Amino acid sequence: MEMTRSRRWVRSRSSMPGLRVSGAAALAVLIMLVTAIANTAAAQTNLVQNGTFAITGGTTSFQFGTYNGYSSSQALGETLAGWSSTGYNFVFLPTSTVATGTYGSLSLYSSVTTPSNSFNNASPTGGNFIAADGDYGTTAITQTINGLTVGQTYAVSFAWAGAQQTGYTGATTEQWDVTLGNSATQSTQVINIPSQGFSGWMNQTFNYVATSSSEVLSFLANGTPAGVPPFALLANVKVTQVPEPASMAVLLTGVAGLIGGTRRRRGRSASIAATG
Repeated sequence: MEMTRSRRWVRSRSSMPGLRVSGAAALAVLIMLVTAIANTAAAQTNLVQNGTFAITGGTTSFQFGTYNGYSSSQALGETLAGWSSTGYNFVFLPTSTVATGTYGSLSLYSSVTTPSNSFNNASPTGGNFIAADGDYGTTAITQTINGLTVGQTYAVSFAWAGAQQTGYTGATTEQWDVTLGNSATQSTQVINIPSQGFSGWMNQTFNYVATSSSEVLSFLANGTPAGVPPFALLANVKVTQVPEPASMAVLLTGVAGLIGGTRRRRGRSASIAATG
């Protein structure tokens, strides 16, 4: 009797092609999921070199680039990899509130200088940041981005803020103009900063469509008024590929299919157990 029941069990399983098909379907869904996840992971790869503005050769803040013939590598032995500029721009370290440049020392109003100011001389994540004069010696901060796919959309994301140079007073305005390749320039909002103030860090993302495999990423600071140094701050720059809608659709379809297949298999298993 037991052998007969066992044979019936084997025949009943073999006569249910749905169970065999579900395994193949699950494998297909798994492949789709792996592909979609791989595409999503690739999209999240940051194509910017040194988007956190790490420096080498020292521990002090300094003017970078070549403005007015100044060279931080010659004067201090410090360099900022990945970024170029011919403007009056500085890289600040959290532990160094005073930067050295072509005209001597420069610092920004912060909680160190003004108790009512909330700025702690650090990026939102506690790291380095760029301070660019938006009214004097203004030229773009640039980097060539490689590995782009023509026709693909890329997101340029960054943190930014407005501040003021110490030794000066008066309300200021700050803004960033951002460009990638030949795409139209996109600008942040214009922010108004009270005298000796700080705006607080804000996050911004702009989308651009690549027209070449290598394109120049550009940040240009704008500020007013003249003679009351308005400084635009920049941190945590990223350029990532925007996932294509098709990839997201595959991912969602795969998840739905996997969940549905699991429910069907559970239902069949319960039915077999009940009849057995």
